[in-house]
Amino acid sequence: MNVRQWAADLMLGVRFAFTGGREGWTRAVLTAVGVGLGVALLLLTTALPSALTVRHEREAARSDITFSGEVMPKAGDTLVVARVDTDFREDDVRGRALEPEGPRAPLPPGVEKFPGTGEMVVSPALKELLESDAGALLRERLPDRIVGTIGESGLIGSAELAFYQGAEGLASHIETNQGRMERIDRFGDPEPVSERSDPVLLLLILVVFVVLLMPVAIFIATAVRFGGEQRDRRLAALRLVGSDSRMTRRIAAGEALAGSVLGLVFGTLFFLAGRQLAGTAEIFRVSVFPSYLNPSPLLALLVAVAVPAAAVLVTLFALRGVVIEPLGVVRSGRQRRRRLWWRLLLPVAGLAMLYPMIGNGRDNGDFNQYLVTGGVVLLLVGVTALLPWIVEAVVSRLGSGGVAWQLAVRRLQLSSGTAARMVNGIAVAVAGAIALQMLFAGVDSDYTRSTGKDVSRAQMEVTLPEEAPLEASAQKLRDTKGVQAVYDFSEGYLGDRATDAEWGTDLTVGDCAALRQIANLPSCRDGDVFAVHGAKWDTSLDDGNLAEPGRKLYLDPAYEGSPEKPDTPWTVPQDLKSAKPRSGLLDDEFDQSGFLMTPKAMPDTFASGLQGRAYLKIDRSVADVQDHVRNTAAGIGLLTDTVTWSEMERTDRYDVVRTGLFVGAACVLALIGASLLVSQLEQLRERRKLLSALVAFGTRRRTLSLSVLWQTAIPIVLGLLLASVVGLTLGAVLLKMTGTPVGVDWAGVLSMTGIGAAVVLVVTLCSLPPLLRLMRPEGLRTE
Repeated sequence: MNVRQWAADLMLGVRFAFTGGREGWTRAVLTAVGVGLGVALLLLTTALPSALTVRHEREAARSDITFSGEVMPKAGDTLVVARVDTDFREDDVRGRALEPEGPRAPLPPGVEKFPGTGEMVVSPALKELLESDAGALLRERLPDRIVGTIGESGLIGSAELAFYQGAEGLASHIETNQGRMERIDRFGDPEPVSERSDPVLLLLILVVFVVLLMPVAIFIATAVRFGGEQRDRRLAALRLVGSDSRMTRRIAAGEALAGSVLGLVFGTLFFLAGRQLAGTAEIFRVSVFPSYLNPSPLLALLVAVAVPAAAVLVTLFALRGVVIEPLGVVRSGRQRRRRLWWRLLLPVAGLAMLYPMIGNGRDNGDFNQYLVTGGVVLLLVGVTALLPWIVEAVVSRLGSGGVAWQLAVRRLQLSSGTAARMVNGIAVAVAGAIALQMLFAGVDSDYTRSTGKDVSRAQMEVTLPEEAPLEASAQKLRDTKGVQAVYDFSEGYLGDRATDAEWGTDLTVGDCAALRQIANLPSCRDGDVFAVHGAKWDTSLDDGNLAEPGRKLYLDPAYEGSPEKPDTPWTVPQDLKSAKPRSGLLDDEFDQSGFLMTPKAMPDTFASGLQGRAYLKIDRSVADVQDHVRNTAAGIGLLTDTVTWSEMERTDRYDVVRTGLFVGAACVLALIGASLLVSQLEQLRERRKLLSALVAFGTRRRTLSLSVLWQTAIPIVLGLLLASVVGLTLGAVLLKMTGTPVGVDWAGVLSMTGIGAAVVLVVTLCSLPPLLRLMRPEGLRTE
């Protein structure tokens, strides 16, 4: 057989797909819609690396606070930048205050000109929020006049909330606000730090991509088989005009090729539409601009070639057990039972590929990406291979029951393969989700740590600018709606020398009620001074004998390279009292140390050298209590910093991967739901004459509806059970590979299977209205 004959037969099948009457083009459109949904998600997936790269580049290009520790001298091309980030409800708001110091000061990316004092330029999303009723509370905090918007080049996403505001007098605060304020002559990090790759994190990323893409690939393979039974009956007519069985199969492959190529067109249109919608959507606080979603040309070409090729191969594979004769299609005779041995080889081979990496953990280099990909793919493909055998083996043993049950069981016994194909995608998705859930739960403790904060005593922290009076600021915070208590302190650092101190320790000033929150005091009255002994980390007070009465200590000593400061000596008093540290309020690990003073004991010369800080206990039942506190803090001063405490915190890179999984899973679940609905409608369309005949003979619509539900429920239950077994196995192996003890979060496993079952239930309910329309006696009419 030469290539020209193959091509001629395939093209004949393409013609039949579009000129074979209503049945032909209906099947082609259904196939195209199914394939198109899969192709759109594949294109979206191939565009994700590009989107993440662009977001990273945009973030790096606008970098300004570099934590260099050195102050750049003022010049005609310098700019003072202060970080004035805030939060609004659950959203982060990126903020910068700008003070240009010369005509050549660098403009931030996306900004055309500097805002003046009392003015600001904002992102489009923030402008929309501030102008809406929902942003009224935030508007109190950002009262500056909006004079422009930040361009796309200065934002990492379409939904990002960001602003630049004009300011003056920032330069005088650089020394005391390093880390929050900096003088720069260009935007962008001049010395980006490359982080060491984390093998476990890379493994997570690799498995996430495989798990998200496998259901898509399986659905595309299922979509090209839509309308198979009616297509085969049409092909039987070709045998009457002289075509042999091989030619007939090639023509069938041509029909599938036509549907898949049309599916590429649909998929491209779906992707372009979704690309535009992505510019207006935010999923798990992640947003992008449409221009970010540019698929890699090589990967897009791979999709364009692989999808039609897969359509042809899948069709030829599906027809291997079908005998198409001139007078009909032999399907309903007794079929040979499916063999189990080769189906078991797939998951066993997958486990064999993963086995050499068991116990690698983080200390033995990166995991072999080819073995990981191959092993996970084979295990998940094993679900699609085993499920038809399991469905066939189970339904063949099902017997008596109601009419609806018997109709469903008999249908499954005649076409168990079709029923299994419908739920293959959801079964693979659930298996992968269970494995990922186990892996994330197992390594979560490696990337999540306790902050040590005692959130029962305080829930927010406010750092005051140096010019803000502590008592007046604390009183404003106490008067804020929803604030129950405020513990305010002045903090500094004492050294044994005015310059180049050898020993140094912390100094904390506060009233007795506040000091009791951070240390165990024997007794306290205004005028007392305490030395905290027994701190876990800072032992300078004891090792350097700094608490010796009569010893002179200096506030905020200058170190090598620091500008000289006036001496501010303080003599350790004779009536110094001892205290023990109390963990929890500030940090459970780095507990309180050094000297504690009450206000009356503090020298007047210390007032200008201490940093004010307040810890707030709030009533979370008060609506927007945190934003009320932030508004009060903003009124105290531009450089007031507000932080909301939490008990746990996660590593940023791990959090990005975790969020990416949620975003991808949401997209895949939407695809699976849509694909199952298309598949269900295609099945009902093929059986409309049978349904009409049953209704004409007196079968109740309720009975037929229940039979359809049973036909969906039986395979999905078997599929979810198989998915749970494979998912638990894969999850256990992945945990062994990372050197993590194997544990099963049964609540998570049940939630994954429950989500899968819920998707199927929703799809089945959505298919009931068209089912009722098909169950009419008029459906028997034939032109």
